[in-house]
Parts: sequence; structure tokens; C-alpha cells
Amino acid sequence: MDVRNCRGCGRLFNYLSGPDICPVCRDEIEKKYNNVKDYIRDNPGKNINEIAEDNGVTTSQIKQWIREERLQFSEDSSVGIECELCGANIRTGRYCEACKQKIAGKFEESIMKKVDPTPTDTRRKSESNKMRFI
Repeated sequence: MDVRNCRGCGRLFNYLSGPDICPVCRDEIEKKYNNVKDYIRDNPGKNINEIAEDNGVTTSQIKQWIREERLQFSEDSSVGIECELCGANIRTGRYCEACKQKIAGKFEESIMKKVDPTPTDTRRKSESNKMRFI
């Protein structure tokens, strides 16, 4: 049993997984998320700062939702966030499509890398047949 203090309100709670926030604060954040999502649907031209100010959330919380791919910018929006690798402007997530392809290629390359299953014997052939005494 892991008991922790909530980062939001300071109450003690039984920690299971995820961020260090209690179920009450987690529910409040979900309510704010739903309000922000509805606000964005009704006001598609607003930027992150305006959305945060009008809904009482921080810009970092909105960016976190975008990085988690829970929110995304529309196709015609000039606003976006930066790819964590190359800095390109993206609509949602953490990486642009080019960086996602590079990462996937590296994973695939490491999986497909062939490893010789037979160990190499570094001893000379003449030594391997000799009798040894302790």
C-alpha cells in the first residue's frame, strides 16, 4: 500500500499509478478538460493563451493534453506546438511524422539485427583436446 500526498490539494490518498494526484483532483482535471474541449469546439480560432485564460487552466496543462493526443489543432490553424526532436510545428503528439518514422525505423532496425547464436571459441584447436590437471 503506497500512501502519498496529493500534489493538487495536499490530501493523503492511496497511490496506484499515474500522476501524484488524488481521485478528487483527477476528477476536477477531467471536468476542466471537457470544458476546454467544448470551448475549443465552439471557438476554433482561439490560441492556447486565450483558451487557458478563458477556462481557468494553465497553458502547460493544455500543452500536456496536446502532447497526450487528447487535443489537437485544426488543419487550418497556424498555431501548434514544437516537435520534441527537430522543433517542427505539429498539431498534436510529441513528434512530427518524419521523426516518428525515424524512431520506428530505429526500433525496427534493432529488432531485425541478427545476433549469431553460436558462441565463438577463442581457444586454439590444439589446446581444446589436451588433458588438464588440477
